Amino acid sequence: MSDLSLFFAQNTAAEATEKFVVSERFKDTDGNPVAWELRSMTEAENEECRKSATRKVKGKNGTFVPETNTDEYLAKLVVSSIQYPSLKDAELQKSYGTMGAEHLLRKMLRPGEYASLVQRVQEINGFNQSLNELADEVKN
Repeated sequence: MSDLSLFFAQNTAAEATEKFVVSERFKDTDGNPVAWELRSMTEAENEECRKSATRKVKGKNGTFVPETNTDEYLAKLVVSSIQYPSLKDAELQKSYGTMGAEHLLRKMLRPGEYASLVQRVQEINGFNQSLNELADEVKN
């Protein structure tokens, strides 16, 4: 018989956190790049991101089917994994002239920086697939 207590919540490893330099453009007072703090999330949190990026659209024969906006889903996934900087901070959003964490992230980062961040967030959350494979999975 196996010991089920190994699977009890108090016996599992805590969520993973790590520092990641998203961009060399954000520097501290000494001129060193500032690392962002990322965390892993639970499947329940992931599902919440997916659901909030999913809409019912009229499909064939007039039936409504769920359709997930992949870009919106990935943005929500990334925002949920970022602990620092706080993308929900009103002053930070105001400094970029935008409202909302997902919009702020897109204003703050260059395309390559954003892609690197998305990839790192996927890795810390256990996705061992490419962006295209994840996008296909989300669509289904």
